[in-house]
Amino acid sequence: MSSDRQAITADRAPAAVGPYSHAVRSGDLLFLSGQTPLDPATGKLVEGSVGDQTRQCLKNLQAVCEAAGASLEQAVRCGIYVTDMGTFGEVNEVYATFFAEPQPARSTIGVAALPLGAQVEIDAIVALTD
Repeated sequence: MSSDRQAITADRAPAAVGPYSHAVRSGDLLFLSGQTPLDPATGKLVEGSVGDQTRQCLKNLQAVCEAAGASLEQAVRCGIYVTDMGTFGEVNEVYATFFAEPQPARSTIGVAALPLGAQVEIDAIVALTD
């Protein structure tokens, strides 16, 4: 492993629910672990629609970016995992409010289940230089 890896811990994001870092910086890239829609204040899933949960995932990712001195707007790739592909449109509506043109590359994958009963989880890769 390269010795230039730096773990990032974000005080304003929910605590990790497993043995992983919020993010790892390696060179000019920041690799953000998947964020579920946990409210950092309570540690519980946010109530409401998949749109509400998507918004919280993205807020959590932004908090991790900020802890690394970056912004989610610098994302070059996002991965979205949903338990119901029928929610694709609602997820897109909220997602679009977080990213200006050009939006990051992205994949959306339907999964059987997510941690803690979440409907959505999002991860990202952020470029730390232009």
